[in-house]
Amino acid sequence: MKTLSQSPTDPDFIQNPYAFYDRARAVGDIFFWTEYDQVVATSYQAATTILKDRRFGREAPPEFAPQIPDHLAPFYAFESHSMLELEPPTHTRLRSLVLRAFTTRGIAGLAPDITELSNELIDKFPDEPFDLIENFAKIIPVVIICRLLGVPEHHGDQLLAWSNDMVAMYQARRTREIEDAAVAATKAFSDFMRGHIDDRRGNPGDDLITRLIAAEEDGEKLSTDELITTCVLLLNAGHEATVHTLGNGVKALLENGKPDITDKSVEEVFRFDPPLQLFGRWCYEAVELFGHTFQRGDQVHCALAAANRDPDTYPNPNVFDPNRTGPTNTSFGGGLHFCVGAPLARLEVKLALTALFDRCPNLTLSEPAKYADVYHFRGLTKLMVTK
Repeated sequence: MKTLSQSPTDPDFIQNPYAFYDRARAVGDIFFWTEYDQVVATSYQAATTILKDRRFGREAPPEFAPQIPDHLAPFYAFESHSMLELEPPTHTRLRSLVLRAFTTRGIAGLAPDITELSNELIDKFPDEPFDLIENFAKIIPVVIICRLLGVPEHHGDQLLAWSNDMVAMYQARRTREIEDAAVAATKAFSDFMRGHIDDRRGNPGDDLITRLIAAEEDGEKLSTDELITTCVLLLNAGHEATVHTLGNGVKALLENGKPDITDKSVEEVFRFDPPLQLFGRWCYEAVELFGHTFQRGDQVHCALAAANRDPDTYPNPNVFDPNRTGPTNTSFGGGLHFCVGAPLARLEVKLALTALFDRCPNLTLSEPAKYADVYHFRGLTKLMVTK
């Protein structure tokens, strides 16, 4: 296994990580990334194998659980109830409850809302150049997830601010200032959701929070802390990833001739420039894979974006091909932790992009788009366009 060095905050890497991924993949299925002090899987085969192998998981083995500094205790106490960070049986219970709201019928029922909201936003586009991220991409996912949860939409701006502060904890540029802001946001967001959940107990509605409360009261032992964390996770994950996908996707489409919006072209948007670049796993027992022996307590990152550009899986992977066929990309993860919101994300992106290009057939970039220093996420600072 080769060792490679690449700062994730290097300006050139931020703008184009794919050159490094190509170099890393050329040395084998996995490599050791110096800056992360971890093994990273870059080939499609390696990433999908590790994502699905139950000898790896999201939860640290007890004897290897990291020591949490006192100033971060509130943040990680909150995270300890997140199904994203848990393994069975707790993960199974939480996920099964959430999936009740993510049925095919339930997600399809949101289609009219997504289309209507997209058109309302397009109606407000100015004639002069404007930022599509602020005026379109940021608004759609937060409004839709608020409606799904049953949270008042007029709180959207505040929810976004808390969400942005919390997810910054997973960025390579993390500092003590970012950590303090994340802890403050965690406390404020938790208090907000606790109050809203308490209100829903007395005033149930047709929403996910009400259904989760009902499940708790039916004896499935969903604690209030689990309920709060689950709702915050759905909003944070559902918003952050979809905003970046819409921004990255519009950029890719505009740079590649604005092909028709179909199921295939939407899937290519997710493959080509995904919003989450890395996803980590802990090893639970000695495992030999791809010429390397992982020991219990080792950590490994699956480079989702690198796997999506593997030429052994996707011919001409650095070309945006709206008619591409092939296996399911890794952008939504895999295995037990495959993203529960994937059907909603696909629907939001397809309907939002359809409305955008139907209504704005002459949409063009008004200045070059630049990516933000948010790795291991990938999203634009802004996307200036003219309709």
